[in-house]
Amino acid sequence: MPCSAVTLSLATICAVVSVALLAIAFSTDNWLRIDVRRDKLKVRIDESSSITPVELETNELFFTRTKGLFRICFPNERPSKVVLYLSPVETYCRNIDYYIPDDNDVVSEFNNDEVIKLHMSRGMIALFILSFLFVFISFWTGVSGCWRRSSGNITSTAILMLVACLLSSGGMGLWHGVEYYETEKLTGDQYYKDWPNELKSSSTLSLDWSFYISWLSVGFSLVSAILFATAASCLYKENETMYQQQQYLMTVHPSKQGGYAYAPAAGYGHGYVAAYPPMGHGQVAAGSYPYSY
Repeated sequence: MPCSAVTLSLATICAVVSVALLAIAFSTDNWLRIDVRRDKLKVRIDESSSITPVELETNELFFTRTKGLFRICFPNERPSKVVLYLSPVETYCRNIDYYIPDDNDVVSEFNNDEVIKLHMSRGMIALFILSFLFVFISFWTGVSGCWRRSSGNITSTAILMLVACLLSSGGMGLWHGVEYYETEKLTGDQYYKDWPNELKSSSTLSLDWSFYISWLSVGFSLVSAILFATAASCLYKENETMYQQQQYLMTVHPSKQGGYAYAPAAGYGHGYVAAYPPMGHGQVAAGSYPYSY
């Protein structure tokens, strides 16, 4: 089997797996999981007055939750005074506000770190969407390259997949930046840095499966780009070999013109063609005799 056929097949499989994983990660809400041990927290509240029992039942910080790119969801218990809706996967969630549009001019009241975090969040979503766009374009260049056996089109597909990989990895980098700001730099009741000590000691923050399959998608897109580049190189070499074989056959086989073609002798760059002019009306071939009746 030709090298180009194998590498093109593997590259296509990797590209499909990559975009499928990225789509799943983009649309699910399991990037970060915050487990709150409420039974342990209730014991600590009885011993300390920093958290009131009412706050324990109404504030979302005191409930186990998962966080995605667009929603915060509560898989078990949920706060009583937070407006939630039932998501497509049957969990109660609320949307994350990116302030697009900012009708009430809320962003103007943010401090510098909050503005940076907001722009990183918006840029993260934009990079993921651009990654999907480049994968979509690479699909059509790849189909065209396979149909025409064009190494140039396959090279373009490899470049597009590499750009998609860089965009999605950039989105992941911004996600890490947003999480760093929320846990280490930003201050306020909703941010980890200013959580009550009782809540910190009773909570566990961990990365969830959506995060891991998103990075896995980045890896598959990089492998796909490398395989497409390899396929383009193989296809170029195969086309060159086919062209050389065609040139050899055109040189060796007799020409369809008048005369005979001979293969080139050693040391000569071309063959010798012995051409004879066609006999017209009234001409007599050499060595023959005309007869008349």
